[in-house]
Amino acid sequence: MRKIWGKSDTVLFIFAGASAEFALNKAVDWLYFTGKLPSDPLGRLFSTVSYARKIVFAPMDDAHKTIDSLTHIHAAIEKERGFSIPDWAYRDVLYMLMHYSITSYELLEKKLTEEEKEEVFNVFFRFGTRMGLKDLPATYIEWLPLRNAGLRDDLQMSKFTTDLFRQYKKQLGPLRYFLLIESQKLVVPERVRELLNTSNLSLLTPLIPLYKISRRVKLDSFLKSFLYPSAYRSQINELDMAPKI
Repeated sequence: MRKIWGKSDTVLFIFAGASAEFALNKAVDWLYFTGKLPSDPLGRLFSTVSYARKIVFAPMDDAHKTIDSLTHIHAAIEKERGFSIPDWAYRDVLYMLMHYSITSYELLEKKLTEEEKEEVFNVFFRFGTRMGLKDLPATYIEWLPLRNAGLRDDLQMSKFTTDLFRQYKKQLGPLRYFLLIESQKLVVPERVRELLNTSNLSLLTPLIPLYKISRRVKLDSFLKSFLYPSAYRSQINELDMAPKI
């Protein structure tokens, strides 16, 4: 997990995929209730990354404190709105991060073994257990059909989907938005592509091997400086530095 979450390009592919899928989730209206996601989707991305990395890289006790803080924040939002975020929505986000952690690493690095996928699953399982989520599967193999069921039952095109993609484009600009869409195609499941009416053919596919070569010859930092929004460049570069434990 620390290898996966310790590189900026892998983390950004995780959130490229998640930005597509979460826009389709039937519970996305919860983030519209606070207004923070539609007004600043990139800011929310880095806030979420910060929490995730604190959990992944921290000692157990500190990771638990971060998870408890997240639980407290969500409880306050639920109290303000007057009803609870459905348990399936929490599980969907957990499963989403699990899926994109695996697919993004496999895209940019190498295929994971079944044991390594189980390790990724176990980290998120402990995360969900600490949050008090119910009906979590016990193993990676048990998780697979539940993941597919969530993709089938919990996603839909809505006005929130359309608005979020509009906000992505507004913040990123035409070129970076194009790269976001093409990146999403590389990691999202077929169900997500179907709902968004996009193909599984990405123009970035032939460029991925070239990008891997650029990393080996240390040219990737030049490419990143060009591609990343200047306002967030320092935050993105920090993703390549593992926090001290």
